[in-house]
Amino acid sequence: MSSPPSPDAASTARKLFLIGLLIGVTGAVLFSTKAIVAKLIYRYDVDAVTLIAFRMMFSLPFFIVIGIWKSRNATPLSGKEKWQIVLLGLMGYYLSSFLDFLGLQYISAGLERLILFLTPSFVLLISVFLMKKKISAIEWAALGTSYLGTVLVFMHDVRVGGNGVVLGSVLVLCSAVSYAIYLVGTGELVRRVGALRLVAYAMCVSSVACIGQFFLLRPTSMLIQPMAVYNLSMINAFFCTVLPVFLTMIAVDRIGAATASQAGMIGPVSTLFLAAWILGEPITGIQLAGTALVLCGIYLLSKKRA
Repeated sequence: MSSPPSPDAASTARKLFLIGLLIGVTGAVLFSTKAIVAKLIYRYDVDAVTLIAFRMMFSLPFFIVIGIWKSRNATPLSGKEKWQIVLLGLMGYYLSSFLDFLGLQYISAGLERLILFLTPSFVLLISVFLMKKKISAIEWAALGTSYLGTVLVFMHDVRVGGNGVVLGSVLVLCSAVSYAIYLVGTGELVRRVGALRLVAYAMCVSSVACIGQFFLLRPTSMLIQPMAVYNLSMINAFFCTVLPVFLTMIAVDRIGAATASQAGMIGPVSTLFLAAWILGEPITGIQLAGTALVLCGIYLLSKKRA
């Protein structure tokens, strides 16, 4: 019978878990900010295809450099791993991002975040029913508490939403499903390939797909845009794409896909206040109550054993 871990080992494991959780939360906040930036870009009559193409054009150099750096002394990928990375790249940051930005043309930034909040539940369901993994009671409690808060805010957003809310919501919901599949897939692959290397390769695939889609569907004259579009696209690329993508992968490596996904519960909270501050979207008492419940869910998640 194995002996229980020493207090020092347990304390170290606890600290490492909380660091991983903090990394995941930081990545979620930065990643959520892309909805705000997208809304600002849409004010210049830029469509979703063009928006995501600019985002990935500015992101691609970072991923190429990191991919080359991490591949120098790494074990060569197997044929199966290469195809898995291609599939994950297409499912995660191509399909998911495209559907998300497309939906943002019809719904508010706050509502978009709330729908994407369903991602953790999809990750949990995939983990339970397809991968036969056990989910702890405290994870379910954290998810349920945060969902209750999200429902409160969702009710408010639906009441004030205009035309196109259903279409936009369906598009963003499909984005959430796609991203959940990506998270689960990377959770299984990241330990063999490495977090930074995996995300660099997957994002290169996504970037090529997004840029290629632009040149297939739009005239090259669409590359000429106001300077503000370029500036916002660079912010979207680095602070809302490159940085949070790597932070999320590091979190998945440290605390697992399901827990990292649940850490993303903070996303709707950050978007709520950023949308009010930058876009002028209102904050009501119902939204604040929902925000408090989401934060309670994050606290419960932090009490999970490492």
